[in-house]
Amino acid sequence: MRIMRRIALGILIGVFLVSLVAELVAPGLYAVQFRDAPNAPGSREHLLGTDELGRDLLARLLAGTQVSLLLAPAAAFLATLIAALVGGVAGYLGGWWERLCLGAVDLFLSLPWLFLLLTARAMLPLDVSAWPSVLITFVLLGCLGWAASARIVCAGARALRYSDYILLARANGCSETRIALRHVLPNLKPILLAQFLISIPVFVLAEANLGALGLGVSEPFPSWGGMLRGLENYSATLANPWKVAPLALLLVVTSCFQMIFPQEGLT
Repeated sequence: MRIMRRIALGILIGVFLVSLVAELVAPGLYAVQFRDAPNAPGSREHLLGTDELGRDLLARLLAGTQVSLLLAPAAAFLATLIAALVGGVAGYLGGWWERLCLGAVDLFLSLPWLFLLLTARAMLPLDVSAWPSVLITFVLLGCLGWAASARIVCAGARALRYSDYILLARANGCSETRIALRHVLPNLKPILLAQFLISIPVFVLAEANLGALGLGVSEPFPSWGGMLRGLENYSATLANPWKVAPLALLLVVTSCFQMIFPQEGLT
């Protein structure tokens, strides 16, 4: 199993490093149009061919990898931060604070998360430029994906509430703020790290779903989800099978994340 995890980690590192040198690998930038070669098949000049606007698919795939692999960890960090605040406060303080926070968590968990995400994104302006669309996607993923992690953090904080060293710190006159920052939070780090790592592939897939429906990162920025929309053109996909490369890369990356950070081993 360790060998498989190392292989998966090597694949992830390799994918990310190649995406960083996209300009050296691909013939042009992701937004450059080769107007004389729209929907071109793979060739020496364009290894994966071009899309309907004549843009090099390899350049767009590598740029989309940067967007997706940076957006998902950023959203996972935001979601973990919210989960730490909500779940930590609920578990440590207990009482009506816990009931209030867990009620909010139950409300979020009672709604299908993906449908809630799609509804919230569809209610926002769709005709926004590229950078605001990245920010909107990042904030939505983080602000709507924290509930499951918050419940786990709450259970961890609740278990620490009456532990011996917390009672000893209180007996020595430590303030609740100091206890929370110096004793409770450090002991929650393994749980928070686990939830952060588990959330990354979830948000990668969520961003791909948003992009495939036209609700994710806006043009001209590419993303895996946005490139999956190109598969709607069935005849063009049959003519150039390399158009499925974003889907294949998405499956490989998410599978590697699951192999490195299996949920049963982290939770």
